[in-house]
This record gives sequence, C-alpha cells and structure tokens, in this order.
Amino acid sequence: MRYLTRSFVLGALGRRKGVEQFVGPLTHTGVRGIRWVAVWPWQDGYHVSVHDVQDLDNEHCRDLSVFPPLNPEDEDDTGYGRVIGHLHDPAEALELAERTTGVSPHRWVNDGVAGEVYADFVLARQARNKP
Repeated sequence: MRYLTRSFVLGALGRRKGVEQFVGPLTHTGVRGIRWVAVWPWQDGYHVSVHDVQDLDNEHCRDLSVFPPLNPEDEDDTGYGRVIGHLHDPAEALELAERTTGVSPHRWVNDGVAGEVYADFVLARQARNKP
C-alpha cells in the first residue's frame, strides 16, 4: 500500500516523520515542471512547503528534493521549497496543504516516496507517447 490513511499520516507526523505528495505536471515560462508538497516536522511544529521543480523526465531520478527549481526566484531552497505555513498541530498543517496546494487528502505518502509516484508518472507518459 503506497498511500497512507489519514490515521497513518497523522501517526507519521506524530512520530516526527514527514509526509509528501506528488501533485503533477505544470509549466512555467515554457519550461515543463512538476509540483510536490511536503509536511515535515520543524522545531515545535510542522512546515508546509510547495515545490515547483523542473521535470527531468527520468524515471530513475526519484529524489525530488534535488530537482532544480522551476523558477529559482520562487524557491527559498530546492530542498525546502516555498514554506507556506508553520503550524503546531499536524492536522492543521495537513488541512492547510490540502486547502491551498491542490493535494488530495487520500494521496499522502511517507517522506521519500513521492519520487516513486513521479517515476510512475514518467513511465505512463512515455508509454502514451510511444509510436
């Protein structure tokens, strides 16, 4: 099972482990990119961050945190993305992410697994584009 139930998402955050979600493709000034969102423990609460990064179109590149930013002026740091909120309650952090970034409440994965979802996305796109 790749996707986490809500109780598992809250359990991971409660254990001070991050969760993330591959959102999908986007384009910025003609450059193809992808978006992923993370909720991760930071100090006394949880950061919610949005990452708009270049689409490397390579199913073997699965560490989304090292993908180059789609718009370098918009990213604080490739690994940290744009922090859109810091909340003390994990449920409120998830709600902020879901309300403001286009993520689904049913597609959260453990930290590091969004790259696997991206790899599936790349493989499906390549299969559709084969002659």
